[in-house]
Amino acid sequence: MSKRIYLVVLSMFLLNVVNAQILDPVKWTFASKKINKNEAVIYLKATIDKGWHLYSQNLPDGGPLPTKFTFTASNAYTLNGKAIEPKSISAFEKVFNMNVNYFDKEVVFQQRIKLKSNTATIKGTVEFMACDDQHCTPPTEVDFTVQVK
Repeated sequence: MSKRIYLVVLSMFLLNVVNAQILDPVKWTFASKKINKNEAVIYLKATIDKGWHLYSQNLPDGGPLPTKFTFTASNAYTLNGKAIEPKSISAFEKVFNMNVNYFDKEVVFQQRIKLKSNTATIKGTVEFMACDDQHCTPPTEVDFTVQVK
């Protein structure tokens, strides 16, 4: 009997692991645009599957993980302020027992940079969490590289 219980528990665990690996509701693309010889904008675009949402960078403590951009230090550029985001949706979420700010469908974050040379390779990481009405992804990191020419 104990062998049967063990197999059932193991099967349930493996099913949860497989389901967790399938959840990939946010796809990221990255681009740049040179404004002038000394400045550029990095575009960080998230395309979000229907029914899912991606959290804002601006969330109160005790809630979901906010979206966070980390840029690798470089001699070729400096950040000009923080990444900006468009107006988010604000709604109460029972699971966190608070109002949270999020995006659905798609969102484009923008990071301005000051260039120290004609070209630059911008590297970094975006850390984020996404939820639908039944699931949340674990905190996920995506590395990116963007060329500014």
